[in-house]
Amino acid sequence: MDSLGSFALLLALPFSAYAIAAALVGHWREKPLLRQSAERAAVAVGGLVIVATLCLVVLLLQDDFRLASVASHSNRALPTYFKFAALWSGQEGSLLFWSCILAIYNISVVLLNRRRHAHLMPYAVAVLMTVQLFFLLLNNFAASPFRLLAVETPIGPQIFLPPDGGGLNPLLQHPAMVIHPPMLYLGFVGFTVPFAFAFAALATRAKGEQWIHVTRRWTMVTWCFLTIGVLLGGRWAYAVLGWGGYWGWDPVENASLLPWLTGTAFLHSVMMQEKRGMMKVWNMVLIFATFFLCIFGTFLTRSGVLSSVHAFAQSPIGTYFAVFIALGLVGTTWLLLQRLDFLKSDNQLDSLISRESSFLFNNLILLAACFAVLWGTLFPLISEAVTGVKISVGAPYFNKVQIPIGLFLLFLTGVGPLFAWRRTSLESLRRNFTRPLIFAAVVAGVSLALGARHPYALMAIFLAFFVIATIAMEFYRGARVLRQKSALGWAPAVVELTRRNTRRYGGYVIHFGVALLFIGFVGNAFTIHEQAEVAAGDEIKAGRYRLVVRGLEQTENDNYLATRAKIEVYDGARLFTTMYPERRLYKASQQPTTEVAIRPRLNEDIYLVYAGQAEESGKAVIQVYINPLVNWVWIGGLVMVLGTGIALIPSRSPEAAAPRRRKKPAKERDEVPA
Repeated sequence: MDSLGSFALLLALPFSAYAIAAALVGHWREKPLLRQSAERAAVAVGGLVIVATLCLVVLLLQDDFRLASVASHSNRALPTYFKFAALWSGQEGSLLFWSCILAIYNISVVLLNRRRHAHLMPYAVAVLMTVQLFFLLLNNFAASPFRLLAVETPIGPQIFLPPDGGGLNPLLQHPAMVIHPPMLYLGFVGFTVPFAFAFAALATRAKGEQWIHVTRRWTMVTWCFLTIGVLLGGRWAYAVLGWGGYWGWDPVENASLLPWLTGTAFLHSVMMQEKRGMMKVWNMVLIFATFFLCIFGTFLTRSGVLSSVHAFAQSPIGTYFAVFIALGLVGTTWLLLQRLDFLKSDNQLDSLISRESSFLFNNLILLAACFAVLWGTLFPLISEAVTGVKISVGAPYFNKVQIPIGLFLLFLTGVGPLFAWRRTSLESLRRNFTRPLIFAAVVAGVSLALGARHPYALMAIFLAFFVIATIAMEFYRGARVLRQKSALGWAPAVVELTRRNTRRYGGYVIHFGVALLFIGFVGNAFTIHEQAEVAAGDEIKAGRYRLVVRGLEQTENDNYLATRAKIEVYDGARLFTTMYPERRLYKASQQPTTEVAIRPRLNEDIYLVYAGQAEESGKAVIQVYINPLVNWVWIGGLVMVLGTGIALIPSRSPEAAAPRRRKKPAKERDEVPA
């Protein structure tokens, strides 16, 4: 099986090179058969990479410890679903998984677009296969997933078969490991497709916005995958790392956020190009930047140049990524500069108080957030290059910079839908803003009366409910018009309204999810944290809760030993729940981990950590966090995903939505007054 996988990867190399050459030569010399052969070669490469990936999956499930990638990241006691997830847990397997996802995307692109967009396909195929070729070079020569373990003997190197493997990193043994990395990969790799078509549009001087129409749904699906991946990463950190939070501004966490920010900016600004023929150069820059930030994020994770709980060990593979990024940036920048005359805007900005200006400021704020994250992430490398000392930048810097940026972005999320295209009159501003502002002010006033004093928290509450009010008003106005023209009730009218313009109202649902997300962020300002050394019968007071420790319990399975604390939580005199935070010691790696206990509620989470035994007293160290509103972060994320799904559904025209009527005879129709 390992020989088949190695052969498939090796065979994919010349096929990839042929696809690139055939696509370009076929286009330049106008030879359709050569272009078709390039597309077929791309499909063949995809099939070969999928075969290689399936081979590695089978070897993982069979515990074939002859392979270094299997022996390093799996063992016999590992549950089957974690053995499958071991595919992307190590350097070699994860790079093969990247190649596999790209191969699936490439096959889909060829099958869906080879006839409808034939003039863009040669360059698109060439770009996609260039990226594929780069990863195949890594798979074959820099990080082969089929490398066999060997030991030196007097007669030369011999294949070594250890009795068991080292097992999966204990921090990765969480259900999120099965889905979080694939979601990130689907997002990271997926941005290769719009990048390829944007490059093709520039190279061929394709007129109009066809490349945008081709890739709009690709981009939205990819952005949705990346959104899910980022949210799952936060949820995983919240459930595993045991510090009470969900986003620590770790370099690898930041690496997933960077392309999400630029991708979000692209999805907004591209509407200006579709509606008004504006920001053509900017959109090219955004999609190119998003693609290279995806590659850069992979570089950060794989190279180990920055310290991270998520990163792989330091590896020379980072050099390959650095060269690829540098060459790619030079090539795309040169092409963009050569085509500036082709990308002139059809219109200019008419007014600062307009839908166009809100999109422009939205883009600037998202890019400011991206730059701030990038600067903070790379600052240790910059400081080391300048001073010789690696100075890390922590959460205080990121929070200080990103909170004001986030609030301004939330404000734009609310005002954007209220502005008209081209320009907005003062009367329209008064009519559209009055009710949402009053509603938001009332909610903020109630929050202040209930004890909220943190200025940023109050601003976030005000702006979040301002956004919610503007979205509700948009749905109300549209549904009211539909009800006036039909006998629909309110709920059917809202559904019909959404179906008639899924992109617009799906976007509003996404914005509603963003508002809920910020409501969840507000809870960080009111977190309660207590820590105590306790024995059986001791109590801990945290907010309005009283926690009573009833003792420690020992458990064991094939994979780990565990000690868990039994803690009863009282709300006043009432027993509210019993929780079991634990410490585990994994047998294969002898590595301890913390398994937090979480009691989720809509208004707050009770979050318990058993941090081990105190050295002097020998008592259990228990940490208690009361995290207000945190579940609205996850709810907001789900709403964003729902909104993306709605926006992906094709809109239904009013004519298609109207009930069919029986055709009247010609004479009868003539008698009906106009």
